[in-house]
Amino acid sequence: MYKKTTLDNGLRIVTYPMKRMQSAALGVWIKVGGRFETREYKGIAHYLEHLVFKGSKKYSCRKIKESIEGIGGSLNGFTSEELTCYLVKLPGEHLDLATGILSDMAINPLLEQVEIEKERTVILEEAKMYKDLPQSYVHELLDELLWPGQPLGTSIIGTTDSINRINKENLSLFKNQYYVPSNMVVSAAGALDHDKFAGRVKNIFSPLGNKSVSAFVKVQEEQSGPQLKLLHKDTEQTHLALGFHAFRRDHPLRYALGLLHIILGANMSSRLFNELREQRGLAYEIGTQAKYFLDTGAFIVHAGIDNRKVNESVELILKELEKAKDELVSMDEFKRAKDFYLGQLALSLEETLDHMLWVGESIATLDTVFSLKDIIKKINSIKREDIREVAGCVFNEKSLNLALIGPLKESEQSIRGLLVLS
Repeated sequence: MYKKTTLDNGLRIVTYPMKRMQSAALGVWIKVGGRFETREYKGIAHYLEHLVFKGSKKYSCRKIKESIEGIGGSLNGFTSEELTCYLVKLPGEHLDLATGILSDMAINPLLEQVEIEKERTVILEEAKMYKDLPQSYVHELLDELLWPGQPLGTSIIGTTDSINRINKENLSLFKNQYYVPSNMVVSAAGALDHDKFAGRVKNIFSPLGNKSVSAFVKVQEEQSGPQLKLLHKDTEQTHLALGFHAFRRDHPLRYALGLLHIILGANMSSRLFNELREQRGLAYEIGTQAKYFLDTGAFIVHAGIDNRKVNESVELILKELEKAKDELVSMDEFKRAKDFYLGQLALSLEETLDHMLWVGESIATLDTVFSLKDIIKKINSIKREDIREVAGCVFNEKSLNLALIGPLKESEQSIRGLLVLS
């Protein structure tokens, strides 16, 4: 059973005690990410995440790592479009230690000038690394098509200019603006007692004051027709990302979209995997992804395909999307999709780290946690007609975007001619 405590200053604490576990996982979440940034300082949330690990008021960089890893734990962090998270997994008896360390990292990072300059080089190299990975960079090109000129359409890492522009003053202002109790969630799962854990967190965070936080600018999606972006590169295969605008996090049809994702490309039983890889040998990697944000979302098909068969592959992908719009899925396929969805969810929630991420993200974004029982009920209420409705709603030619990286100098006109959905 999930348990939640809200402090007077707005900090939310959520736990899922798992009595049979020996491990515990802890996360400190801040409701800020890439879409909260201005173009001038794009990448500042990610930059700050890096620097938080470089030392805090109570713990040096070395002490942070040794304290966690020295007891068999693991430490990490990530920045997404809407969230920043610092997380730990370790033996449950050391949860108090981890709580103190992660909290001090988030509340009191040193942000020393020498570390800011060193990390600038690291982040610039990270940006270069992703640009050198076409299977990753093609998704950045797709985002630029989906949300042109907007924070969601720009890399979370930022640009060379914005990374070089960020300084200690900018970082301190950004941290003070968003790393405040009302904009934070502390989540934990595993071997723990909620009241004891909440008391420890309260002692740390209660002295901190509260203040309002600026919201992100909502997306503008005024696309009037299919869009194509090609990047010519002498790669051994062509990397493809095809995307449509889709549903926000709390949309009533989001679970039906999740089932459509499973049917089309979530596993080796999926339609696209079977059609492009198993039947035709056109691709090694082929799959789909459903992305959800607070006010929008995206449905994405991604693949690495034979350079000689790009047109054929795009045509087949679009054909499968059309089929999902036109025909009801079979009862067998529908049942397998539901069972896969619930089976994968149940398996992930057996693990303390995944469960911590589940409850933390849910509270940070929607301020609620759906239990496995709740989701089983929602999935079981979905009908085959809902899957077809979702496909018809999402797979709209006006919302079609295709990004490709590969040896494509002479291909633009022929590929553009394929981008037609009925």
